[in-house]
Amino acid sequence: MSVAPQAVSDAVWFKSSYSGGNATECVEAARILAGVLIRDSKQANGPVVAVRARAWHCLIGELVQADLRGH
Repeated sequence: MSVAPQAVSDAVWFKSSYSGGNATECVEAARILAGVLIRDSKQANGPVVAVRARAWHCLIGELVQADLRGH
């Protein structure tokens, strides 16, 4: 099955499991063909950061390593 590129407005957004418990620290992400979109959940129509897939994987890898080191 092929996946067609989606417009930002059509992206399926999900809240980060690491977002804070209160309403002031919520980050949402959406997977797209080229990588990941990131936005502030309180500003759904606000700015969106697009991160290429390779950069996203590097970021997640570094976060996992930092977590393992206790940082």
